[in-house]
Amino acid sequence: MVERANERIAYFNGRYVPESEVLIPFRDRGFKYGEAVFDTARTFGHELRQMDEHIQRLYRSLAYIGIDSRHTADEFHEITQEVVKRNRHLVADDEDYWVFIRVTPGSGDPFFGDDGGGPTVIVDCTPIPFAARAHYFRDGLRVATSSFRRTPPSALSPRAKTQNYLNLMMADREIRQRDAEAWAILLDENGNLCECLGSNIFIVRDGRLLTPRERYVLPGVSRANVMRLAGEAGIDCREADIDLFDAYGADEMFLTSTSLCMVPVSSVDGRGLGGAVPGPVTARLIEAYKAFLGFDFVDQYLRRLN
Repeated sequence: MVERANERIAYFNGRYVPESEVLIPFRDRGFKYGEAVFDTARTFGHELRQMDEHIQRLYRSLAYIGIDSRHTADEFHEITQEVVKRNRHLVADDEDYWVFIRVTPGSGDPFFGDDGGGPTVIVDCTPIPFAARAHYFRDGLRVATSSFRRTPPSALSPRAKTQNYLNLMMADREIRQRDAEAWAILLDENGNLCECLGSNIFIVRDGRLLTPRERYVLPGVSRANVMRLAGEAGIDCREADIDLFDAYGADEMFLTSTSLCMVPVSSVDGRGLGGAVPGPVTARLIEAYKAFLGFDFVDQYLRRLN
C-alpha cells in the first residue's frame, strides 16, 4: 500500500488504504442484495460532532438487519477520527468532511454454505459540496412530491439506515427530470409527507412545528437536535400526519440533515410558501442550532456564493 499525497485514505477491513484500493468483491452481499447498513457524520471546523448519536444509530440499524460488524463503538470512534486526521491536508481551512461508516455482512452466503470470512467495514470521507448547495441557504430549496412512495414499515422499517436506497433514488430521478434543482419528497403509504432524500421534513403552521411520525421515517440526528432546540425555545413541536393540504398551506418549511443541518424550503410542487426565506420560526431555530454547535454552518455555505 502506497499513500498518495493527493488521494484520500479510507479504512477498509482493518487497514487504512488509498480509496483506489478499496475493492469490494462482486459477491459481497451489500453489492448482491443491497444488504448493508451505513451512517454519516460531518466535521465542523475539522472536528467530528455527535459521534455517539451516529454510532448508536448505526448499531440500531445493524441489530435490525442482523449484521455483526465485529467492531466496538470505541473502535468506530477511533477509526472515524483517524480517517479525518489522515485526510485533513486535502481540504482547506474553511472546508469540512462528510464521513461515512458502511457495513455489509461480507461475501458469505448461507444458501451456498459459505460463511465468507466476516463483514465488510469501510469508513471514508468526502468534502461537503458547499458550493453546489450554497444557494439553498439564500433562496430556499424547492421540493416536489414524487409518485414513488417511501417503503412502508409493514414491509421494511425506514427507521433503519440501510444502503438500499432504490425507492429514494427513483423518486429523486423522477423529480429531477421535472426540475433539476428540486429535491424529491416521498409520501408514506397513507399519503402523508414522509421524507426527502437523506433529510427529514418540518413544517411551521400557526407558530407550531410539525414533523412526520418516526414510525415512517429515518429519525435523523439533526431532526432530534431541532426537536430538542424547539422545546428549549418554547416552540411547540410534535410528530403528526402531515398531508399535502398541510404542506401547501404551511407558513414555513425546512429540511434537516447531517450535512445541511437545517435548510429552508421555498416552494412545494411549485407553490411558494410566501414570506421571507427563511421564515421567522425557521430563522430562530437556525440561530439556536448555530449556538448549539458553536459554529455558523449557514455562513460556511453562503461564502461559496458567486
